[in-house]
Amino acid sequence: MSDVKWTGGTEHWIKKGDINLFMWEKKALPSVPHAGTIFFVHGSSMASQPTFDLAVPGRPFASAMDWFCAQGFDCWTMDNEGYGRSDKHRNINFDISNGADDLDAGSAHILKTTGAKSLLMYGISSGALKAGLFTERHPERVAKLALDAFVWTGEGSPTLEQRKKKLPEFLAMNRRPIDRPFVRSIFERDHGDCADAVTVEAFADAILTLDDSMPTGTYVDMCSKLPLLDPTKITAPTLILRGEYDGIAGMDDLINYYKLLPSRTKQFSVMEGISHASFQQKNYMMVYQILHSFFTMPDPAYRG
Repeated sequence: MSDVKWTGGTEHWIKKGDINLFMWEKKALPSVPHAGTIFFVHGSSMASQPTFDLAVPGRPFASAMDWFCAQGFDCWTMDNEGYGRSDKHRNINFDISNGADDLDAGSAHILKTTGAKSLLMYGISSGALKAGLFTERHPERVAKLALDAFVWTGEGSPTLEQRKKKLPEFLAMNRRPIDRPFVRSIFERDHGDCADAVTVEAFADAILTLDDSMPTGTYVDMCSKLPLLDPTKITAPTLILRGEYDGIAGMDDLINYYKLLPSRTKQFSVMEGISHASFQQKNYMMVYQILHSFFTMPDPAYRG
């Protein structure tokens, strides 16, 4: 495996107390009208740049950040504490709540740096839980919220049922080792044909360039502490994205959450041929389009 390099963006280093957090910014293309500012939030088993700024030979716009920049969005992401380039030294397991604290610090930096009034938030898997919890805590900073590969109570999730068998192991340590077979298992566990091998291997290269272990905190939370969110506290327009074959996101669980969202501007989208890691699937361009449509939808001219 050769080390992966990231180009075309700007590194930012911010503080959460005395903790150093890494952020990555890519600016909207100046040739198109400005459409907003997106803050992308990664999941449990990979840092931010592999998830949102991936390069794959022969795969146009494998980088979600590049695609959305081409549509006029300023794009930001960050490595949560314990992941990627951000600090990893504290003797904790870096749980969902700690990740939401990171988003507090990161969003404050984005708003101050860009002058944006509020952000378009996208979170995937445990990143969706972090983004949702952050939105509960800071509704004034979130214009729209997109939750992908999301879980509420965990009911109807075969992946979490299997993962719970290892809960004592996760509770006993703050970090769990990862390797190339582990990355491949993310794509094999639900429906192996949803992603192509070249993309999976490029994703593994990118992940393993930055990390050889991951925090256990999000696994512990998702196996033993759900529900962590209260949908009645999410006031922003919300999109729930659910892959057809996703073993994390139980359909009834998500619909029950969706029903309780108070916003009258909300959407639920089932994505055909998608398992768990949406942006690395064969149907990734469909995911971009659904998200783009939601983020660019005009505010209602009439509210009855």
